Amino acid sequence: MIQYSSITDEIKTAIQDRIGSGAVSSSPEKLAEYAGDASELYFMPELVVHAEKVGDIQALMELANRYRFPVTPRGGGSGLAGGCLPLQGGVVLSTMGLNHVEFVDTKNFIMKVEPGVISLHVRNAADAAGLYYPPDPAGMDQSTIGGNAATDAGGPACVKYGTTRDYILGLEAVLPTGQLITTGVQTRKGVVGYDLTNLLVGSEGTLGIITSLTLKLLARPAATTGMMCVFNDMVSAMNGVAAIMGQGYLPSAMEFLDHKCLSLIGELLPFSLPGDKPSILIIEVDGPQRQIDEEIDAICSLATAEGAIELIKAVTAEEREEIWAVRRQVSLRIHEYANLYIPEDIVVPLTAIAELVDALPFYEKKYGIEVFAFGHAGDGNIHLNITTQDLDRKELAREGTEALLDLALRLQGTISGEHGIGIAKSQYLPMELSKNSIELQRDIKKLFDPNLILNPGKIFPER
Repeated sequence: MIQYSSITDEIKTAIQDRIGSGAVSSSPEKLAEYAGDASELYFMPELVVHAEKVGDIQALMELANRYRFPVTPRGGGSGLAGGCLPLQGGVVLSTMGLNHVEFVDTKNFIMKVEPGVISLHVRNAADAAGLYYPPDPAGMDQSTIGGNAATDAGGPACVKYGTTRDYILGLEAVLPTGQLITTGVQTRKGVVGYDLTNLLVGSEGTLGIITSLTLKLLARPAATTGMMCVFNDMVSAMNGVAAIMGQGYLPSAMEFLDHKCLSLIGELLPFSLPGDKPSILIIEVDGPQRQIDEEIDAICSLATAEGAIELIKAVTAEEREEIWAVRRQVSLRIHEYANLYIPEDIVVPLTAIAELVDALPFYEKKYGIEVFAFGHAGDGNIHLNITTQDLDRKELAREGTEALLDLALRLQGTISGEHGIGIAKSQYLPMELSKNSIELQRDIKKLFDPNLILNPGKIFPER
């Protein structure tokens, strides 16, 4: 274990001299604000630094290397894996002050933004210019674009449009040593040298602190239509997904909710739930209106052929919002319902979704847990929300979590599709990656961060 320096008065004074006393917070109340995130993990920092410019970040990292104290970068704090929490104490570096949309280039379809811009504001800035930024991770009104890049966040739209990574042409970042680098391009193609952009994207703030992003934009879809399809069971719903995509249709969103999720939100639905284990699909299609009309009619026919018993179209923005409001309520209600809540976000092949969901009752009975499943049916990203009301069964619930992750891997899947590893899943990393792979990645980390001061304790399990 590395021995880091605590934040002494000398270090605090040095930080204030370089960055300004107004940028430094040390009151217990302020520190507590930066000790947690959506994961419900909790680690108290010794100091919080609020960066307002790139030079602030460079100065902090230079001091961190000199005094050997850890620095944990943080955006909106909406992550579910504890990636922005100060596991080793030290300094939390907030990038929320770097929050400018620097420009939107409507001729070249690009945008340049600072990392602290809220994700929803990125999309709104593109929309105001008549363009489209597709990634739509949950909590867009709280998460930052820098945090989205750090975890390669996804969302419902990734089935058609891909994840955050697919829209980052280049970036600027401060390395753990304090050096500022620029990676990537401002063009649609570029293969000069190693792809450092994609190495930094998804690295969860362990290799560098992103200070600027050049984003690719698209033409704004002419129209969008949504629908909700109700099935008697999950197998029928997944057969519907396979039929729709097998016929060449690529919806801009395709979400599913299992019967346990529906049991929590039943009163919000404009219909009675059928059968013992009903499931619903939420589907959106975008593009030219005439094309959408034809696709929606075809999708309705395919869904009906696979057993859909209720089809509700949502043509206007208000109607679509009503459907998505129901979807957003699921996570909130699971939080309210359960005394212990473990959110996992596995991915399995599309053909394995129904098999995995059908296996959940076995794991629930064996480990004394309840599992609520929802997620992105179009790409196999399933949010398994493992819960128990009995806090004395916490360890048993964690055993059940590991067993479910093992099931995902046996189905040729992965243990995380968009939340990242952070602290919460680091113990499970060896389940998916070989020892050689983990050691190679540790070596990359050491190359970027020789003193291991940037976001220590994340991704890799403790030795």
